[in-house]
Amino acid sequence: QVQLVESGGGSVQAGGSLRLSCEASGRTGSRNCRGWFRQAPGKEREWVASISTDGGFEYYADSVKGRVTISQGNAKNMVYLQMNSLKAEDTAKYYCAARFGWCAGRATAAAISQYTYWGQGTQVTVSS
Repeated sequence: QVQLVESGGGSVQAGGSLRLSCEASGRTGSRNCRGWFRQAPGKEREWVASISTDGGFEYYADSVKGRVTISQGNAKNMVYLQMNSLKAEDTAKYYCAARFGWCAGRATAAAISQYTYWGQGTQVTVSS
């Protein structure tokens, strides 16, 4: 079993930055696909970015590419999402997700159904 806890959300003005953190605990193993998703009120959950912890391959949604960076800490149980040039449309609850094994390409990394474990989410609010 793997537990995921997100932190770092908050309120920021448009153009600002936030860094979200996701801490994994439990039987994480050495090779995971770790992802960030977000869900705005009344909308479906959408993929933001993913990273393979073994190899560091990164994948991004087109809507955030160039503004967002996913990374892992020296301790591989930590994954971060650095978000810059935030826009009002980035307002959502952000969720960390994980599954064992590589992300296996962008299409697989983006698929909600591929993830086994989910955190409770952290709210990001961007005011214009």
